[in-house]
Amino acid sequence: MDKPRQLRRISFILVVAFCLLFPQQNLHGEEQKETNTVKSHSTHQVQLEKRKLPERIARFVFDSGLTFEYPDAVRGIYVTGPTAGGSRFDELIKFVNDTDLNSMVIDIKEDHGNLTFRPEEDSPYYDVSQNYIKDARKMLKKLEKEGIYPIARIVVFKDTLLAEKRPELSFKQNGSIWKNGRGEAFVNPFKKEVWDYNVEIAKMAAELGFRDIQFDYVRFPEGFEKRDKELQYDKGDYGDLDINNVQRRVKAVTDFVAYAREELHKYDVDVSVDIFGYSATIPEAPGIGQNFTKISENVDVISSMIYPSHWTSYFDIPFPDKEPYRLVKEYVKVESERLGELENAPTSRPWIQDFEAPWLYGGSPVTQYGKAEVEAQIKALNEGGVNEFLIWNPSNKYTQNVDYTPLD
Repeated sequence: MDKPRQLRRISFILVVAFCLLFPQQNLHGEEQKETNTVKSHSTHQVQLEKRKLPERIARFVFDSGLTFEYPDAVRGIYVTGPTAGGSRFDELIKFVNDTDLNSMVIDIKEDHGNLTFRPEEDSPYYDVSQNYIKDARKMLKKLEKEGIYPIARIVVFKDTLLAEKRPELSFKQNGSIWKNGRGEAFVNPFKKEVWDYNVEIAKMAAELGFRDIQFDYVRFPEGFEKRDKELQYDKGDYGDLDINNVQRRVKAVTDFVAYAREELHKYDVDVSVDIFGYSATIPEAPGIGQNFTKISENVDVISSMIYPSHWTSYFDIPFPDKEPYRLVKEYVKVESERLGELENAPTSRPWIQDFEAPWLYGGSPVTQYGKAEVEAQIKALNEGGVNEFLIWNPSNKYTQNVDYTPLD
């Protein structure tokens, strides 16, 4: 017998002998039969504790990589895209740093519908973008270094570019896109495609590093109640609701704000909305669809535009543009009462005026807005318990030597 075969036979005999000697062993362990002595574990009393889960379970939060501390109170100025991308931007940074100002509201989508910076070439927004801000990320890093709080302004439903590109998303009259007396077109707040179009821009702004997304023109065109029956437009899902057209408009505008805030939740940004000041003085604006209370319930910040030049003889003030302190004082009383009715009121951060309104005077001497007029508005706000504000000047030229914290 050769050696390999002999070895195999010996191995076989050993295996058989092992099985005969230890018949109850199971090499895989699935059917262990013998009785083993097991040392028992010490016992512990286990008590179940009832825990209350948070209403909103933590989700992924986007991190832009930039850090901006929320100021003691936002005190900001408006900055257009061309200014933010031009040589005057450094002048405005110095202006802010030399005063008690601390924030900038920067156009990201402006009144005509253009983005003020270039996204990637394959972006669906590339064709409606302008290269005003050459490097938006670099701009924000500069604001981070300077400690200036950045707010992105996004104009929503006034959008001539989108209306002309997609007429089915707009309002038509006699087969053509309807435009107001200034040649501006609006897109339809009933269309959820329009909502997403603007929310995606807001997400881009958040990803760049903006800490607050401010939506402007969150409304139907002014005087829409007078044109409602003569314009052709799609009411979308709102057409089947058993409510009148005023309530349809209010619901569409409010629903957009709620939707945008929810979509932006993971970006950990504040959502703010610009709203006509007079909307706080009435139950709701019937034409434009703004309901102050309902919008306020769905935002972190409400920014009423309370420019004295934009009021008629409200509050028994015959010419509000001439009396900025009195106008703001009376407005704050009304707004505070409305916000006081809410369980979770947003921060009040009104827009105030640093510009002249010659169109109101018909050739008579125009009230000049300088140090006294700007301070008067801020003083009235502060006395009414409102510490945040934004200053509007369309040319971004702001009055020098203003005391922005007059009560300190």
